Amino acid sequence: MKSTAAVRPLAAGMAAVAAAGIVAGALLETGLPAPASQWAFMSIALLLPALGWLIAARRPDNAYGWLLLAAADCLGLGGLGIGLLLRLGPDPYWPVVVGAVLSSAFPVFYGLSWVLVPLLFPDGRLPSRRWRVVAVAAAVAIAAHWLGVLFMPAGYPDEVVHANPLGLRGPLGLVAALLATAGQLVAFLLALVVLGGLLLRLRHSRPPERGRLGWMVAGLLANLGAFVVIMFSGASEPHDAADVVGVLGLVGALPAAIGAAVLRHDLLDIRVGVRGSRLYLVFDVRPTVDELLSRLGPDLEEAEPVEQLGRLAQAVRAGLDARWAAVELGDGTRVVAGEERGEAVLTVPAGLGRITCGPKTAGRLTRDDRRLLAALAVPVGLAIRSAALAARLVNAQEAERRRIERNIHDGVQQQLVALIAGLELARATGGGAEALALLREQARQALADLRELAAGIHPSVLSQGGLVEAVEGRCSGLPVATTVTADPALRTRRFPDEIEGAMYFVVSEAIANALKHAGASRIEVRLWHDAGRLQASVTDDGTGFDLRAVARRGLATLADRMAALGGGLETTAGPGEGTRVRAWVTADV
Repeated sequence: MKSTAAVRPLAAGMAAVAAAGIVAGALLETGLPAPASQWAFMSIALLLPALGWLIAARRPDNAYGWLLLAAADCLGLGGLGIGLLLRLGPDPYWPVVVGAVLSSAFPVFYGLSWVLVPLLFPDGRLPSRRWRVVAVAAAVAIAAHWLGVLFMPAGYPDEVVHANPLGLRGPLGLVAALLATAGQLVAFLLALVVLGGLLLRLRHSRPPERGRLGWMVAGLLANLGAFVVIMFSGASEPHDAADVVGVLGLVGALPAAIGAAVLRHDLLDIRVGVRGSRLYLVFDVRPTVDELLSRLGPDLEEAEPVEQLGRLAQAVRAGLDARWAAVELGDGTRVVAGEERGEAVLTVPAGLGRITCGPKTAGRLTRDDRRLLAALAVPVGLAIRSAALAARLVNAQEAERRRIERNIHDGVQQQLVALIAGLELARATGGGAEALALLREQARQALADLRELAAGIHPSVLSQGGLVEAVEGRCSGLPVATTVTADPALRTRRFPDEIEGAMYFVVSEAIANALKHAGASRIEVRLWHDAGRLQASVTDDGTGFDLRAVARRGLATLADRMAALGGGLETTAGPGEGTRVRAWVTADV
């Protein structure tokens, strides 16, 4: 999808060129003061660039807006060229040449508005593959009409009485004139084919498409009818009633039909509203996908995971102009933006959760709305995953705090209470050497238990000697054969505390599982760095297990911890096949 901010200047520039050409050409043709019919022409003709700009600027991925702008530019430049030719006469030469070149764009406007504008309505795509022949034939006819007008001897249009400065003479001039006539005739016949196709589509369509197609059929009929009126009216003056009606229908029928389809059938989220006794238009000022994502980026980086969900729900609501929107986690947590009234009309999966939105404040959900919601599902899914991960980490930390408190209360605290009581008794009774030796042994045991407890929180050897030394210390003295292999560079390299701690406890948990549950007789531990990742693996030859049937809660918590660091953890196991646990995290050596 094109960036809206990047294409807005282009769309505005094309619309400005068309508008300037329309106004300048009309005023050059009649001079000032211009008759009322000319002001009416300018007002109606400006609908086309206005619609093209609106669609292209707000929906840059919709080719139809760019097609309307191209047709509007041909109308504006062609009108400017005709105005120059009528104002200048046959001299001076080069300005007249410029006028002739510009006026040749007017036949291109005919072809686009007769064939491609109705054929590609409303999204800039062909109704089906079989219409490719018509589109190609239209392009050839338009090109032939343009070349014929550019090089035929007579001036264009008929009001230009002097000869075409670029006109060919002799047989080539006749060929150019025939080419212009044939191109225009073929384009008109193709327009009738397109009209028939629209009627068939209208017959087999359902609301609201039927209403949109009905307006386009009416617009094309009026456009072609206006051309017939101009060709056969026999008006003696360029601003006779028949001529005025024909020109206004030729330039205004299709834009009016497209505008009606947009307003009455919520085609581009532009709708009519009534407030009191006043009628007003509400244009689509909703942010596009690019705008929403660019705004959300900094907010999501700074917000806590739960806050992210709220901001994303608000973004979904604003993006769809919905009455309410909700982001739901897999565990049932639900964050709602807006007042949740009315049933949900659309639900989209988003990672480990889903997005649900209520009715729009006006109109129905469109294809663009669904596309926007699908695009938002990606960051919403990441935020849901982040929130779920944060919740699991908080729960794991709380469980770890309770474990430490329980171990202190039931272990070291009771030992210290007994030690204090023994000291009081020894002081009161004048305890001898045997009693003091017993108390000293109790103090040593309490100190050893404290050290073991501290090692479970963060072993001192990890802070002092690094990851490799801490892992080797953990593996020394195990009751089974254990091998530790590490890259030499890792022995002297230190990593951030959170990385070393996470990797150490992954290894410790995997070793504990191998000893407690797997009945392993051999354990292999490996530490290495590759492709910007610090990696560790623990492999045992134990009984293994079925990954689908056994919950590995300790490793699941560590997997969340690794994921929070931008890494990961995977377990490979099978009944009778042993177990391999591998963890990794991005870290530079």
